[in-house]
Amino acid sequence: MSFAINMDDIRSAAEQIKGHAVRTPLLELPALNDAAGGRVFIKPENLQRVGAFKFRGAFNRLSRLSEAEKARGVVAFSSGNHAQGVAKAAQMLGIKATIVMPDDAPKLKLANTRAYGAEVVLYDRYNEDREAVAKRVVGDSGATVVPPYNDPYIMAGQGTVGLEIAEDLKSLGLTPDQAFINCGGGGLASGAFLALKHAFPAMQGYAVEPEDFDDVTRSLESGVIEKVDFGGRSVCDALLTPSAGDLTFPILQGLDIKGVTISDAEAMAAVRYAAITLKLVAEPGGAASLAALMSGRIDTKGKTSVIILSGGNIEPEMLADCIGRVA
Repeated sequence: MSFAINMDDIRSAAEQIKGHAVRTPLLELPALNDAAGGRVFIKPENLQRVGAFKFRGAFNRLSRLSEAEKARGVVAFSSGNHAQGVAKAAQMLGIKATIVMPDDAPKLKLANTRAYGAEVVLYDRYNEDREAVAKRVVGDSGATVVPPYNDPYIMAGQGTVGLEIAEDLKSLGLTPDQAFINCGGGGLASGAFLALKHAFPAMQGYAVEPEDFDDVTRSLESGVIEKVDFGGRSVCDALLTPSAGDLTFPILQGLDIKGVTISDAEAMAAVRYAAITLKLVAEPGGAASLAALMSGRIDTKGKTSVIILSGGNIEPEMLADCIGRVA
C-alpha cells in the first residue's frame, strides 16, 4: 500500500531536524506502571522546543524551502502549537512568518507565537474558515502555506517521535503491545504510528480524540473521512480539527489503527495526575493519550503500553483548575 510518506521520509526528517529539535527521553515511571497494572512508557514532547512535538514537523518543512521561497515568507494556521512551532522554526531560519490563529486561542500560545517573532492574524474559528483566511493573508505575496498536518514534510517530521520511541524500546529489548497517540488532524498519529508499526507490526494503535471531536474514530469505523459539527467545544484546544487530512487518514486506516475518545473531565484529570504524580506539565490535548490509558476503556494489565504527552502549553489558570479538581 502506498502512503503519502514512508520510512525513508521519516528517517530523512530525523537527519534534517537533528541538532535542532530535542530528542526527548522515553520515561518509565513506577507510579504509572502501578496504576496501569503493566509497563507504560511516556514520550514527553512537552519538553520539546516550544513545548510541543509540532516543532519537529515545522522545522522539517521550513528547512526544505528554497532560498527564494524563504525570502517570500510563510503563512500557517493553527490553534497554537503548530503556530509556535512554525514561528520558532522561522525565527531560527530567518524567515518571515504570519500565523492565522483563532481569537479564542489560549493567551499563552498567542503570546509565545508573537514572542518568536511571528505576526498573528486572528479569526473566528466557529464562523470563518481558517484556510480561506490564510489564503487571503497570502494574497499575491507568494508566501508558502504551511498546513498543520496534511503535508508530507510535516507528517514525516512528526513521525520522528515514533522513530525515536521505536529505537529506544528496541535498545531495551522490548516490544510494545499498544500505543496511544493524541489525534487532531492526524499528523502526529499518522507519522508516529507508521514508524512504530514498521518496527512492531503486531502492536495495536489507538488514536485518541475528545469525545465531541471524534471524526477520526468515526472515520476509522465507516471507512471514509467524517467531519465534526463545529458547534462542539472541548478543553483540548490542540485537537479541535474538523476532520482528518486526505493524506493522514489513509495511513491510519491502512495500519488498522482504532479510535478511542475521552471526555473533558478525563483530560483534565490526566493533566492533574501528570502534574501531581508524574511531575510533568501537560495541556489537556497533550494529555489525551494519558487520559485514554487511565480511563480503563483499553486493557493495560500485564501489557506494555506507550503514550505521548504531545504538548505542555497550558494556561496557568487552566493548570490551577485541573490541579484543584477532586481526584
